[in-house]
Amino acid sequence: MATIEIGSIPMQLNRKAIKHLHISVLPPDGRVRISAPKSMSDTAIRMAVISRIPWIKRQQRDFAKQPRQSAREMVSGECHYLWGRRYRLDVIERTGKHEIKTAPGRLRLYVRPGASVQNRELVLNEFYRQQLKDRIPELFNHWQTKIGVNAAEWGVKSMKTKWGSCNAQAKRIWLNLELAKKPPECLEYILVHELVHLLERRHNERFKASMDRFLPDWRERRDLLNRMPLAYTHWAY
Repeated sequence: MATIEIGSIPMQLNRKAIKHLHISVLPPDGRVRISAPKSMSDTAIRMAVISRIPWIKRQQRDFAKQPRQSAREMVSGECHYLWGRRYRLDVIERTGKHEIKTAPGRLRLYVRPGASVQNRELVLNEFYRQQLKDRIPELFNHWQTKIGVNAAEWGVKSMKTKWGSCNAQAKRIWLNLELAKKPPECLEYILVHELVHLLERRHNERFKASMDRFLPDWRERRDLLNRMPLAYTHWAY
């Protein structure tokens, strides 16, 4: 992967066996990544990117304005999010199984005495994973029927630069673990977004027309997702 500079903006250039040039502005700091066809000349790449400079700068400004959480220490009193709502973390040491229980305004984390920060994070992440897995199947069934597509499989995993991904050829969809922290309508937006990629791989006018047809308020949901506080290591879509 090479580094180039266009319009005073450093960018990572990766030549790949693809047909079209793709530009990504990545969280948390607006790093720019270009994926270009191997046959595309340097001049053609530069001209294509120059035409997108205003869009790139808008994306970078949006990242700069987003609120960010501080690094998590997994101690009592910290603020954590679940489905778009803030919860206070209560760490309770006891013998027995590690688990999380919810109470009004509280996430109660039960761990054995001396449990490390990493172990506490694992418990919280598994709690988030289960929250998503409890909600996703019903959404999947509804939207696959409505859109008229069928995914071969789906899963939840941590991703550092995407809220979701779709391998259209394998019909495999991944959803980001962080979505458990966002409002439920954001999860639904990302799920629909990835399912529509089974109809159209690229973010072109056909893709947008499909999103408008199936989820007319998708832009508002996207904006809500991108206004939510970012995890301290991450995030946009």
